[in-house]
Amino acid sequence: MSSRTHRFSLLTAAGLLVVAGTLTACGEKGSSGTAAPATATAAGAGCAPEKGDVLVVLTDDKKLQNADNVVAVVNTAKSSPALLAAVDKVAAALDTPKLVALNKAVDIDRKTPAVAAKEFADANGLTTGLSGGSGAVVVGAAGFAESVTLAELYKLALNAAGFKATVKKSTNREVYEPAIERGEITVFPEYAATLTEFLNQKANGKDAQQVASGDIDATIAALKPLAEKYKLTVGTPSAAADQNAFATTKALADKYGLKTLSDFAAKCNGKASVLAGPPECPQRPFCQPGLLQAYGINFGNFFQADAGGPLSKGSLKNGNASLALVFSSDSSLTPA
Repeated sequence: MSSRTHRFSLLTAAGLLVVAGTLTACGEKGSSGTAAPATATAAGAGCAPEKGDVLVVLTDDKKLQNADNVVAVVNTAKSSPALLAAVDKVAAALDTPKLVALNKAVDIDRKTPAVAAKEFADANGLTTGLSGGSGAVVVGAAGFAESVTLAELYKLALNAAGFKATVKKSTNREVYEPAIERGEITVFPEYAATLTEFLNQKANGKDAQQVASGDIDATIAALKPLAEKYKLTVGTPSAAADQNAFATTKALADKYGLKTLSDFAAKCNGKASVLAGPPECPQRPFCQPGLLQAYGINFGNFFQADAGGPLSKGSLKNGNASLALVFSSDSSLTPA
C-alpha cells in the first residue's frame, strides 16, 4: 500500500505498552534465523510457518495496539450539525473490512479514489437522507491513497447534504493540522490515536505522557479536550481502523483454528513459532515485548523484515515466519 503518513514512527508511540522491566526482558534484536530473546522461554511446541499466498489478520482481542479508528476532525468555526451529520454517516458505513475493500479497489483494481468512493457511496446509501448544508467546504486529504479515498467519501456525503465540497490534497500532519485550525481546510479524515498523541505532544511537549490507548471510547474522550484547545471538533469515530496488526497465512490459521491473537497464544506459543517485523520489533512494546506481555506469546526465532511492507508479508508467504507485523487496512489482507 501507499505510505501512511498518519502513523507515528514504529520507534516511538505506536501501541505502547510501557511496563516496568518490559524492555530489559526483551534481549537483543534478532535477524533472519537468529534466536529469540533469551528470557522468552518458548516451552511450547509452537506453530512452524506454513507457506501461502492468502494472508489473514488475527484480531487484537486484548487491544495491544492503539485505537487508530478513522474519525473526522473539523474546524470548529465552520462546523455545523449538517456537516457533522454528513461525515458521521460516512463513519457509520465503514468498518475495517470495508476499508480494506476500498483500498483494494484503488491499490489492486487500479480504480481512482473518486471512482472507488462513488461505488461505495452508491452501494451504502451515503448520499440519501442528508440535508441542511450550504456554502463551500474544503475536505483535506493526506499524501496516500486511503486518505484521498476517505476524503472523496466525505465530499460525496457533503455535496448530498447541500454543501459545495472540494478535495484539497496536503502532505503531512505538521502541515495540514494547522491549516484545519486556520480554516483553510474545513474537515479532514483522521486517525484517532495518532491525532490524539500529535495534539497531546503539541500541547504538553514531546515527553507528554501518552493518553491514547487501545480503547476507542477512552481515546476519543482524551482527544476531544485536546481538539477543543486548538479550535477543532471531532466527529463520531468509525469502526474502521488503520493500525498496527499481526497476520499469518490462511493455511496456518486454518490448520490451528486461529481467529485472534489469544488463539495464537493458546495454540502457537513456543519454539517452532517465528515472528517477523522491523529491526526494532524485539525492543518495542507494541511488537514482540507487547505480544509477550499482553498475550504471553513466546517465539523460537525472529525474522528481520520491515514494518508491514513486502518483506514482512513475503516472510509469511514464503514460509519464513508464523506471524508478522502488518497494517490492519492493507488491501492484500483479509480478516481471519
